[in-house]
Amino acid sequence: MFLKQLSVLNFKNCEEAQLEFSKKINCFLGGNGEGKTNLLDAIYYLSFCKSYFNPNDSQNIKHEFPFFVIEGTYGDNEEIIYCGVKKGQKKQFKRNKKSYDKLADHIGRIPLVIITPLDILLIIDGSDVRRKFIDGIISQYDNSYLTHLLAYNKALNHRNLLLKSFWINRNFEQESLDIWDEQLLQYGELIHCSRKKFIHDFSPIFQKFYSELSQDQEKVELEYRSQLNDGDFNSILKETIAKDRENHYSNTGIHKDDLVFNLNGFPLKKFGSQGQQKTYLLALKLAQAELITSISNNKAIILLDDIYDKLDGKRMNQLLGIVGKGNFGQIFITDTNLERIPAILTEENINFKSFTIKEGIVKDA
Repeated sequence: MFLKQLSVLNFKNCEEAQLEFSKKINCFLGGNGEGKTNLLDAIYYLSFCKSYFNPNDSQNIKHEFPFFVIEGTYGDNEEIIYCGVKKGQKKQFKRNKKSYDKLADHIGRIPLVIITPLDILLIIDGSDVRRKFIDGIISQYDNSYLTHLLAYNKALNHRNLLLKSFWINRNFEQESLDIWDEQLLQYGELIHCSRKKFIHDFSPIFQKFYSELSQDQEKVELEYRSQLNDGDFNSILKETIAKDRENHYSNTGIHKDDLVFNLNGFPLKKFGSQGQQKTYLLALKLAQAELITSISNNKAIILLDDIYDKLDGKRMNQLLGIVGKGNFGQIFITDTNLERIPAILTEENINFKSFTIKEGIVKDA
């Protein structure tokens, strides 16, 4: 799947743009704040039905306008994806002029991976960010996983509300709790199995890309931590009921899972340099793209935003060499330097197209 044409109207700082892309690599070039990343976000919208940077749809409308529209034409068959948001109204999302009953039905249809400076949050933030990373990948190739995850979170929310009610009213009814425990067990075990299989399949691909980017300078490892790794979920849930009642919160389950990043046997967060952390994140995202492609038989689009940040020239050249080999889908890259990436791609004899962006206005370079 590749994006053939993109139409943008009143999206963020871009009032209007009509773009035609290369099937291979496309460069958005311009200074900071001109709108390069906004174009990547428009492309992201068409895959995930939402912004990567601001989940509030109405806040992505250009100031002083009542609506925005993003429309993309994909593949040689010219499949059309449409997203329209008008202030005070429900978002419209259509495929070939037909609205989706559920937006979740669209997830995975156009596989996409985005790499941005915000990815550093995977390293420095809490476990919820890393769980979302895992969930986002699996959901792109397994529709049932997203259904299980939504059902688990719904049961978890009801269980927590019940525990809080017990605490407020100074009572306790095990039978009422059992209703939600059964659903936590059912969906939690399915999610745990999916996550374990994902890590098993994902880790060697990630290690391969890190090795290529770093030229075998460091050794990396991913560790999946889950309470369910240590025993039966039902038994663990019963053992922690006293603590749950005391905290009026569910302390056990897959909502406590984490993904630990190790570098040369030590935590990346504490001992990795900025360059090593950036390389780690790039390897994670490249592995994500390859895994999704191998499972879905549909090459993932890759969005690379400001990738020169804290990445030396040698590793940058390695990255462009990897993505330019043809094993990935269409690539979109942003850069503040108008000549740097085009020069590398020209030298490597890689087909590409460039656009310059200034104050939201896009022109062919």
